[in-house]
Amino acid sequence: MSKGKNMANKVPYGHPKQKERLCIRYKCALANTITDVLRQRPGWTEVRDDGDWDFYWCDVGWLRENFDHIYMEEHVRICHFRNHYELTRKNFMVKNLKRFRKQLERESGRAEAAKCDFFPKTFELPAEYHLFVEEFRRNPGITWIMKPVARSQGRGIFLFRRLKDITDWRKDGGRPDEQREDIPVENYVAQRYIENPYLIGGRKFDLRIYVLLTSYLPLKAWLYRDGFARFSNTRFTLNSIDDQYIHLTNVAVQKTAPDYDPEKGCKWMMQQLRQFLTARHGPETVEILFNNIDNIIIKSLQSVQKIIINDKHCFELYGYDILLDEELKPWLIEVNASPSLTASSQDDHELKCRLLEDVLHVVDMEGRLTGREKRVGGFDLMWNDGAVSRDDGQNDTLSNGEFVANTHLGCVNDRKKQLQQVLKPAHVRKP
Repeated sequence: MSKGKNMANKVPYGHPKQKERLCIRYKCALANTITDVLRQRPGWTEVRDDGDWDFYWCDVGWLRENFDHIYMEEHVRICHFRNHYELTRKNFMVKNLKRFRKQLERESGRAEAAKCDFFPKTFELPAEYHLFVEEFRRNPGITWIMKPVARSQGRGIFLFRRLKDITDWRKDGGRPDEQREDIPVENYVAQRYIENPYLIGGRKFDLRIYVLLTSYLPLKAWLYRDGFARFSNTRFTLNSIDDQYIHLTNVAVQKTAPDYDPEKGCKWMMQQLRQFLTARHGPETVEILFNNIDNIIIKSLQSVQKIIINDKHCFELYGYDILLDEELKPWLIEVNASPSLTASSQDDHELKCRLLEDVLHVVDMEGRLTGREKRVGGFDLMWNDGAVSRDDGQNDTLSNGEFVANTHLGCVNDRKKQLQQVLKPAHVRKP
């Protein structure tokens, strides 16, 4: 199967006469916001069935079945790396972070390794069940959370404090009856629950942050300025660990709450959250917090950098889920390879449209960028085979000596003005 062979204008991609590509043929496996964005993009034409394509927003199922069996020309792009799951499956993410932490301690010392201490103590079950039991008995009375390693939207998650609460799970791997003959036993992770989350209005929340990877070798990562906080619908308490509306912030869970208000929703935009935290704790404390979030993103990507199969045809839009505790320490909960692109409100729809438009700008199928940009739309280049410094006149270090990356999470996103400059036609760009 060959894709991208018959160029619409008969001029090979990258040819000196073809400075900017004018017709992009795309396929899309999803029916949500990304479909709307692709259909509205000037010069992009949707391909049906088995027609040749230049760009494919595929699902991970297609990737698994087809990636090794197709030939892709130089310019072709797809939206996943072939073994993305090394970061996005909960058990693999923790395994790779633990290994990377040991590597850092061996090569750079404990202080550097401690920069990886941003994920709760976690065990893979059933493989590490006996290790988990030892840890469980050393710390009686604390709360643990069980998560299936490959499900999303809060499905299959529960909290527990007694070993007998997972007896049924041990018998059959936690699988529903109808799945027991169809798929192998599903692994879970048992993770120490963050019992002291930072609360706003008495409610728990986590952060959804978007990171775009355009290369693993060298590592090139972009952080989006917009994002949101997802709130629980019910005030937080540890007295009821069975109430998912208290403990799970997933929108798919919260919107089923009896008193959920679809008009109000359960999200704050990232700018709103940053303003709130700045007013309460001061700008420097918040800068340190967001710098620590930068560290989580970079260290997690570095933990899989040599494992992910890099391919020039691939990019990945990750959805990072990060929880703050009452000390303003950020914790990495998970990384999503297919963050939800379905909008839950008008604000959410507008955010995701901007996000996806800017993903396409960075991927740059049209060939309009120089490759030297530090910002494209709402994306800031945070890592390019090394930390990227700010060039806006601000200091590159905080008072505690920490380097400040070229990131502006929750800051003003004047993307339209920025895009007008960066996406100027080549003949009017300044040299």
